[in-house]
Amino acid sequence: MAELFIDGRWRAALGGRTREIRCPADGSLVAVVDEAGGKDVLDAIAAARRAFDEGPWPHTPGAERGDLLLRVAELLVRDKPALARAESLDTGKRLVESEADLDDIAACFRYFGRLAGTEDGRVTDPGVPAVDSRIVHEPVGVCALITPWNYPLLQTAWKVAPALAAGNAFVLKPSELTPHTAVALVRLLQEAGLPDGVANLVLGAGPEVGAPLADHPDVDLVSFTGGLATGRRIMAAAAGTVKRVALELGGKNPNIVFADADFEAAVDHALTAVFLHSGQVCSAGARLLVEDALHDRLVDEVVRRARLIRLGGPFDEHARTGPLISAEHRAKVEAYVAAGLAEGAVLRCGGARPDDPALAGGFYYLPTVLDGCHGAMSVVREESFGPVLTVERFTDEDEAVRLANDTVYGLAGAVWTTDQARADRVGSALRLGTVWINDYHPYLPQAEWGGFKQSGNGRELGPTGLAEYRETKHIWRNTAPKAQYWFE
Repeated sequence: MAELFIDGRWRAALGGRTREIRCPADGSLVAVVDEAGGKDVLDAIAAARRAFDEGPWPHTPGAERGDLLLRVAELLVRDKPALARAESLDTGKRLVESEADLDDIAACFRYFGRLAGTEDGRVTDPGVPAVDSRIVHEPVGVCALITPWNYPLLQTAWKVAPALAAGNAFVLKPSELTPHTAVALVRLLQEAGLPDGVANLVLGAGPEVGAPLADHPDVDLVSFTGGLATGRRIMAAAAGTVKRVALELGGKNPNIVFADADFEAAVDHALTAVFLHSGQVCSAGARLLVEDALHDRLVDEVVRRARLIRLGGPFDEHARTGPLISAEHRAKVEAYVAAGLAEGAVLRCGGARPDDPALAGGFYYLPTVLDGCHGAMSVVREESFGPVLTVERFTDEDEAVRLANDTVYGLAGAVWTTDQARADRVGSALRLGTVWINDYHPYLPQAEWGGFKQSGNGRELGPTGLAEYRETKHIWRNTAPKAQYWFE
């Protein structure tokens, strides 16, 4: 049984509550884990507060903090097989995907391990005699880190690594559906020598465990990755104590294909963009926008290949995508497809559960393509977060940009064209945090990740990711003070 980690020790939840974790691929029991109650959360916050206010970590030189993160990276490499298996059992995703995620996770810890201590501030010229002026960076304090179920350990790494690099203490709350790799990471932090109280782990659902983290006065920052509705609630709760909030809330991401695009590459990436991990990716290219002249040919080929995608569990080497995370989530995806069809979308493939008896125990849904879509449809406007591709037409560059930007989200998207000038024009006009040109889904740890509009106000990875977890201070020191007699 997985327990809670508070103030440097593992302990059972005080209320005795537990949750069964079952693999979405076949419903098999993975484990039974503890679920925190209100007192557990308060204890975790208090431990983090003490560790930050009284402990050594915030004052540890940045290079030493970085060394610890580099040790964690090596431990992640050492334990990669076990961690990838645990990730796949919790999420149902293919083992090969989880293994690739582990490479990115280790790279994230290496990146911030090397970055820690390299941005110590700068000296400024105040233009005033006998005064020196410095800009220095200090840790924010106690950070509440709330992570999602689709990329559990990767998203955790994106928060934990910069938070520790900057010298903070934290309380980590992973998704209640996928807790095991968060538990494993905390064990590795402990093995690497992190001081007691700096890292605290509470398991459980958002209303019981996440909500107290958002409004508690001893929490200085809350970082959340997940759905828009929950993000709004967290921002509202945090307003009471005016704490820093970093939100990454997903997207409804346009994948724009012009008629002059490399056809094979555009088709291949259109499939990967939306059907990777069954569409349970915040940056998924769920909206395919195709120029009129190419529409029929491209959509026909996307549909043909989508029908060939093999579904299967984590350890099926022939599977190309897996199940949805839960029965409830599958029902949500089904409702979006039904609504789209009722609003006039044309079902080109999918739109149902598979009829393979071998998949009956899991939460599978066929890769689905809806043609004839428009921006007023809920399946186009809202994040279904499943293997559902909507197709819209456009006639020219201006219309492509207008359609792509007609959304409350602004996370990511792509432009496919062999005309570099057009790519530059359209890419500049898109209100998105990340724009890929003739590609989809890659990211670099040194590049920031975040979105415009209601995709959130957070920035992760890169130096800006570190900035989320630091305070910037201007220190003015007058070396020859004298009375000014201002009130005479």
